[in-house]
Amino acid sequence: MRARRLEPGWREGWWSGARHAPSPNAGSRPAGERPSLVVLHSISLPPGVLHGDAVERLFLNALDVDRHASFDGLRGLRVSAHFFVRRSGEVVQFVATHERAWHAGVSCWRGRANCNDWSIGIEIEGLEGRTFAAAQYRALRRLLQAVVSRHPIDEVVGHEHVAPGRKRDPGAGFEWVRVARALGGSRVRVWPRLGAMP
Repeated sequence: MRARRLEPGWREGWWSGARHAPSPNAGSRPAGERPSLVVLHSISLPPGVLHGDAVERLFLNALDVDRHASFDGLRGLRVSAHFFVRRSGEVVQFVATHERAWHAGVSCWRGRANCNDWSIGIEIEGLEGRTFAAAQYRALRRLLQAVVSRHPIDEVVGHEHVAPGRKRDPGAGFEWVRVARALGGSRVRVWPRLGAMP
């Protein structure tokens, strides 16, 4: 008889489908706040380099900013995300989902500021405006389905939607239709929705 494959589960805000690398850049959510928004980002360090450990080191406050000229502006920066989807499809988790990660910065959605307070941030390895790998979409599908099953998520948006004019990621190369398809049948709304305004 073939063994049944177990789906990844959760323990204290940590998903078993990810490699865990706890970041110090996290804090408590406001009292009683539960995540209802997912914010998708794209990141590559140095810009356009889609391999290496620089992103992980950034989120762990271990990046050698003297290693590359483009890192100079990151000196002293303290940021994180809940999850990072590598080009290979590997998922790394830095912050428990019941905690507040530092990913959206100055942001607003539906008239409400400080999106970090009620969102889960997912960084996808890539450069804004460019395409992403099939393995990343497969991993993102599993991750989003797991997050939605665990938390009362209402919407999935991009960093470009919550910080328009300041951020442009994940950008034009990101296939939102794949996200909508992954969450088809659920009550979760995926932006951008053609012809709709938030």
